[in-house]
Amino acid sequence: MKVSQAFLGELDGKRIVEHKIVNDAGMEVTCLNYGCTITSIFVPDRHGKTENVVLGFDTVAEYQKHSPYFGSVIGRHAGRIKNGLLTVDGETYRLAQNNLGNHLHGGIKGFDKAVWDVSITEEADSISLRYSRLSDHLEEGYPGTVELAMIYTVTNDHEIILTLEGESDRPTILNLTNHTYFNLSGNLKRSIALHRLTLKSDQCLELDDCLIPTGQALDVEGTVFDFRKGRVIQDGITSRHPQNLLAGNGYDHPFLLRGGDSADIVLEDEESGRRLIIETNQPSVVLYTGNSLEDDFQIRGKQSGKYLGLCLETQGIPDAINHPQFPTTLVGEGERYKSVTKWRFGTTE
Repeated sequence: MKVSQAFLGELDGKRIVEHKIVNDAGMEVTCLNYGCTITSIFVPDRHGKTENVVLGFDTVAEYQKHSPYFGSVIGRHAGRIKNGLLTVDGETYRLAQNNLGNHLHGGIKGFDKAVWDVSITEEADSISLRYSRLSDHLEEGYPGTVELAMIYTVTNDHEIILTLEGESDRPTILNLTNHTYFNLSGNLKRSIALHRLTLKSDQCLELDDCLIPTGQALDVEGTVFDFRKGRVIQDGITSRHPQNLLAGNGYDHPFLLRGGDSADIVLEDEESGRRLIIETNQPSVVLYTGNSLEDDFQIRGKQSGKYLGLCLETQGIPDAINHPQFPTTLVGEGERYKSVTKWRFGTTE
């Protein structure tokens, strides 16, 4: 395995660095320390042709101008928090309101817009990039000073292991994820409409008009939200289910994961034969099918637009602080937060 480095410029007095990791079978993963952003992942199709399978840009300026969180880490709290209000230990904090009066994905300047420190660890069959930074007390309104580490490990088994960690000096909430948009067709040749997704999930969460969970869990049985035996994304795009219409003709929903020994999530593109298997220690995954992707910019020469990529955001539940029936995203003083998700790329027969 090998890793290379390129200097792309400076932001707020900090160096922006790009790293490219290549494993022994030719898989390539490129990342920036701006937002811990995964900018490209090159993997083979069933015929051995290697192409990029995620959405991203070639310049930092494009990420700053156009990116809807392409490939970036999200924090301090993924998803929306109603009215941007957070109460911890009886004290209410007003978070940045950046989405219809609500708080979204960490605020106006979330973790995706920060320049992180980075170090490299090389092993015989893996290379890790360790991104770190300190998030100050009241950054974007959140209580607590938090020490953060985002570790991306690329292996010779065509895996990317994402380990997201944090520790606060006072009680706060933490719910981190990576917001990569996948398109397994390769080099954005097709939309994700015919991608087939399998989820180990019996329930999804109902959303309100602001796309915030209402607190109601919906059984997926008999609906286009049932991915237990596999379903193409097109089913939700064309569905007249009120929740699909609410999300902009598609999905933008948290699914509760059952856990267990088998893969939590499997995404496949029949034409290319590429397959992505995801395992996680998180209680849910937000499936977002790019329903709101704008068409006023290009992505490496391809016109952006709806359904060009989909996100599988493994995480705690959005707005969990307002729904005590869901697993909490609160962490206590000195408590270690740790989210681990593994992406394994391969092909079907």
